[in-house]
Amino acid sequence: MGTNDGDKPRRGRPRDPDAEPRIRRYAVQLLLERGFERMTVDDVAEAAGVGKATIYRRWASKEQLANDALAGLFDIEIPDADTGSIAGDLRQVYRDALAFVNTKEGVALVRLAVTEMNRGEQFAVFYRAFLQRRIAHTAAALERARARGERIRPDADPVLMVQWLAGVLVIRALTGEAMPTVADADHLMEMTLRCIVE
Repeated sequence: MGTNDGDKPRRGRPRDPDAEPRIRRYAVQLLLERGFERMTVDDVAEAAGVGKATIYRRWASKEQLANDALAGLFDIEIPDADTGSIAGDLRQVYRDALAFVNTKEGVALVRLAVTEMNRGEQFAVFYRAFLQRRIAHTAAALERARARGERIRPDADPVLMVQWLAGVLVIRALTGEAMPTVADADHLMEMTLRCIVE
């Protein structure tokens, strides 16, 4: 294995600066195509053009690789927003999230979340960590809004704000119903505002 790498990096050569993002990209691709159980480090290494040792130098296990790769994908596709108003922040995050879940990759990721969370604790831990990051971003957005003088209700709950939209997406993925589109972002934002603004 690894004997026909051509000009790809090998031991003794300088580190390939593009190796990590390439590994993450192929890890995500194989996860979405096959699920966690059928994704192997061997297959990721072959697809990324690196040796297994290169992967294990950066990630101690397949679980860590999968978690890191998916976390990076989420953060790229649904970044935090700081637009100057809570309405603008929600609109931007919702647009980014809805644009993502309306791609083949996004739908596959939601379905993967549902199936893998029922199979083992390692993926449940990852998705809880992702939701916690989104909750922290949402809590920070609420605090910024309060600091600007926006009339945010004292009982505005960042946990429920994140979970209600996640629940909609999971139910749509399970039932095969079409995902809300980017055009629905304003409607979803207005629904949320009614619950959090005095």
